[in-house]
Amino acid sequence: MVNNHRQDRIDSYFLELWKQNSRNITDSMAAMEEDGDESPTELNTINTYGGFLNVFPDKLSVQYTSVNLHGHDVGVVQGNRPAPAKRLVYYFEIYVKNAGAKGQIAIGFTTEGFKMRRQPGWEANSYGYHGDDGFLYRGHGKGESFGPTYTAGDTVGGGINYASQEFFFTKNGTVVGTVYKDVKGPLFPTIAVHSQNEEVRVNFGKEPFVFDLKVFEAQERAKQQMMIEKMSLPQNVSHGIVRSYLLHYGYEDTLKLFDMAGKSSLPPISLPKENGFNEQDNMYALNRRKTLRQLIRSGEIDEAIGKLGDWYPQIIQVDSRILNIYYMLGLCFISIPGLGDTLWLASAFNNSIMIKTSLQVLKLRIALTAEMTYVLRDTSATCFLLHCQKFIELIRAGKLEEAVAYGRIEFEKVSGVEEFRQVIEDCAALLAYEQPQQSSVGYLLSESQREIVADTVNAMILSTNPNVEDSQGCLHSYLERLLRQLTACYLERRSLNGDQGEAFQLRRVLNCAKKD
Repeated sequence: MVNNHRQDRIDSYFLELWKQNSRNITDSMAAMEEDGDESPTELNTINTYGGFLNVFPDKLSVQYTSVNLHGHDVGVVQGNRPAPAKRLVYYFEIYVKNAGAKGQIAIGFTTEGFKMRRQPGWEANSYGYHGDDGFLYRGHGKGESFGPTYTAGDTVGGGINYASQEFFFTKNGTVVGTVYKDVKGPLFPTIAVHSQNEEVRVNFGKEPFVFDLKVFEAQERAKQQMMIEKMSLPQNVSHGIVRSYLLHYGYEDTLKLFDMAGKSSLPPISLPKENGFNEQDNMYALNRRKTLRQLIRSGEIDEAIGKLGDWYPQIIQVDSRILNIYYMLGLCFISIPGLGDTLWLASAFNNSIMIKTSLQVLKLRIALTAEMTYVLRDTSATCFLLHCQKFIELIRAGKLEEAVAYGRIEFEKVSGVEEFRQVIEDCAALLAYEQPQQSSVGYLLSESQREIVADTVNAMILSTNPNVEDSQGCLHSYLERLLRQLTACYLERRSLNGDQGEAFQLRRVLNCAKKD
């Protein structure tokens, strides 16, 4: 007998997975993997000290317009947005058009509340690379030897390496040096001018950089990859992981070919039992799981439901209970026996009930309605998703009238289940479009939807194995759990860095492998 709690967990998981597709979670996840925050595009002309500098109308060029009489007579301006943090590297450049009287130009990063009459690096939580002495200033007025000076005609850049948590600065396309970044909050790209006629132009990326940022990023990723490559793994572990994936999802034919191709190699390692699940459990009902997956992937849902009912009736037995109650309710509505008449009905619990009066019929009708509510709460999401897929296949085949009739019957049965409401509405919406593939619910006609249903049935069958201790092992293969753990590690690492740095981009990794 199937463990009901285990079955409910699996049902809930795959029902939510279907709903995620309806909310376009796949697309939003792809967007999250990309740079999610906007980059600075121009200088902030509002938050600046206008008494000592002039920002040109292009909002990219700055000139010192006063005479430097005091140390705090600095013209400072920030970018209009903080440096984006959800990426590997952020970088910007300035071109020194005129070094002015003293060449006291600076480039760096400051926080939002930075005093706009101080050079970057002179105040806490700020960093600045200064042109007149080549010193680096970080949070106090005393600089330290860092790099060469720079003057008119030079291009100087400032960047944040989120992977190493470092600031770096460049001069004319070459890295000058790096310094550890001990500030976790938002940082604004900042430039300062401090002597008469100094003039600089900033480039936030609209024009090509002098510094080759792509090469720098590639080098940083190569460093990370070298660290990963140093990690040792058990011999032939990949063979075992791939084999467990094929076993888990019932790819029996591919598994046989895989085993034949690997006969000459070292024997695969034995993956340890995890969450009450091991490789032997994945062998359970392999041929039947393969058959059902093939039927669902080819759209033969009726045959899949039939075989599932023959092989694992406990998975879809709720359907028969609903039909039984519907049948009895129908008899109650059309058969109101007269006084002294006798009517025999079989209940959902296979008990015999003798009805002698119309009052008794009314009471039975109320009881059956209550029982229907109870049964609907216990309705299998696996059955529901199979019926949804059958409806979708009818739409795919252009059998609209048949789809409408089928939907009226099957969707009406579960109309009282709130968890199913959105799925039903999305399926029914397919009928509203002449070209449903191009509609907002066109995802339902994709192959990935068939896979969700096939995976649901596969997991439910695995859960019927009496040796399985926990449903978690029925949901995912070792390979998928490994990828989830890897993603979690990257997210944790980024969290420790103040949620800075790029996310683990599985799509990018796979695309790079294809290019290679």
